Order: sequence, then structure tokens, then C-alpha cells
Amino acid sequence: MKASLHTMLCRLHTVGRRGAGTGLVVVMVLAALVPTPVAAAPVAVRFLEGVTHGFLLVRSLAGEILGQGEMIQVVKEGDLVESHLVFNFKDGSLHDEKVTFSQQRVFTMLRYHLVQSGPSFPDQIEVSIDRSASEYKVRSKTGEDGKEEVLTGAFTLPNDVYNGIFVTMLLNLPKGVSETVNFLAFTPKPEVIKLELLLVGEHTVRIGDLSRKAVQYVFKPDIGMIRELLGKASGKIPAQFHYDCWILADEVPSFVQFEGPLQVMGPIMRIELVSPRLLTRPEDKKISSK
Repeated sequence: MKASLHTMLCRLHTVGRRGAGTGLVVVMVLAALVPTPVAAAPVAVRFLEGVTHGFLLVRSLAGEILGQGEMIQVVKEGDLVESHLVFNFKDGSLHDEKVTFSQQRVFTMLRYHLVQSGPSFPDQIEVSIDRSASEYKVRSKTGEDGKEEVLTGAFTLPNDVYNGIFVTMLLNLPKGVSETVNFLAFTPKPEVIKLELLLVGEHTVRIGDLSRKAVQYVFKPDIGMIRELLGKASGKIPAQFHYDCWILADEVPSFVQFEGPLQVMGPIMRIELVSPRLLTRPEDKKISSK
């Protein structure tokens, strides 16, 4: 599997809802572990994304399999890339995410759509935004009665907003570099928040019998803005955040693993790769034993 298989694995979405039960849907790290990088700017393309089809597992930190994922990415006309990631959980929950982006000199998110539903997600939400139309839509269910709210409006996307493609951003950063970009928080209207992609260390990973090096990144958003948004929405923030992403530190980088909740009030999950295996048929065993 090449590096571009992991376009969607570290996603960062923030969705707020009005009402007492409101929370923010977000994947990010809130730990200031390295000096603050420079101001946000579009990330330059170092590795062009291509056609990929990958498979993933979602585990608890104890190792229990919670669900399975599948990511399909295709290249459209010109420099447009469409990625679709789906996680199906054992408890019936669904994480369905689509993103379209361009990769002409710099990465630019063009369209984004996210659905999160089921018991694994405290917030039941659907979010979409389109750069060409300058429009967004947020559909959410609030309160114990599950009352649905829909909000639409106009919004102009900044050039360096990367909801849904943060692993791609990490794969394209020069070695040893931290960066600052932006993401959208829906409160329920869109808000632009700065996010630092922080390089914090290096670790050894095993690939079969081989040992390789991987670098660890954490995500650090503007904590003041997050506190303000969460305070307005629910009057509290989680006591602990835990969001980490490991990238293989080769000449051509690749995703290794992600740890963090898919919603800020949700449980911490581990996302990792899984390879298809050919099932052995009874007749194959007979042939191999001769």
C-alpha cells in the first residue's frame, strides 16, 4: 500500500449543536509539546495522490475490534481527487465521510460531507460544505427526543481548510517540520480555527521482521476558541484529549496508526491498517499435504 491510501485516516471535524446536549465533533490534539509554528498557509504538494483502495480496523485501546473501515480514492478529470471513507461499527454505528480536493501545486479542499450516527457517537450529525457554491448545511438531532435541526447558509472557504485530509497533509510536510493549517468548526454556523500539526518524536515500528522509524504528530487547535465554542454549546470540555498520528519516516512516507476519539465526547479509538487474506479451502489443504 502506498502513502496515498491514507488520505482520510486522521480526520478533523468539528460540529456543534444548539441545546443542552450539544457537543463538538472533532479529532485533534490539545497538547502544546513543541514551539508554535508559523501562521497557517496552504500545504504544497510533494506526493500526488492516486487511485487507492484500503481496509482498516477500529479498535479500543484494549485491543477489542469495534468496527471495520474501507477507503476508496479515485482521481477525476484534471487534478481532482475524490476520497470516500466508511467505518461500520459492531454496534450499528456509521461514520461516512467524503471529500473532494484538488492537488495543483497546493492541496485545496473543494467539497466535504460527513455523517456520524449510532451509539458510538454522542452527536448524530450530517455536515456538508461546497467551495464553489459557498454554501454549507448542518443537520443534527438534539435532546433526548431526537428532534432534528437543519441549518443552511453562505460561507466562503479559506484556501488552507483541510477537514478530512489531515493525513495527506502530514505525508506532504517536509521532514522534521511542524505546520499550522485551518479547520472548520460548525457551531452550528462554520467557524475557522487554526490547527497546529506538531512533530513531537520518533518511534520504532515493526514491519514483519524489519524495524523502521515512524514520526509522531499531535494536533493542537486554538484552545481558547475551542473552550469558547464548547462553553457556549455545553458548558464543559473533556478532562483529557488524546489524539496522535504516526507516519512512517521513509523517503516516501506512509500512514502507520491513529489514536483518538472520532467525536470529542466519544471514546478513544485506534485506527490501523488491515490486509486482505486469502481463505484456505479444504481442498487446498489436501493438495499441500501430498
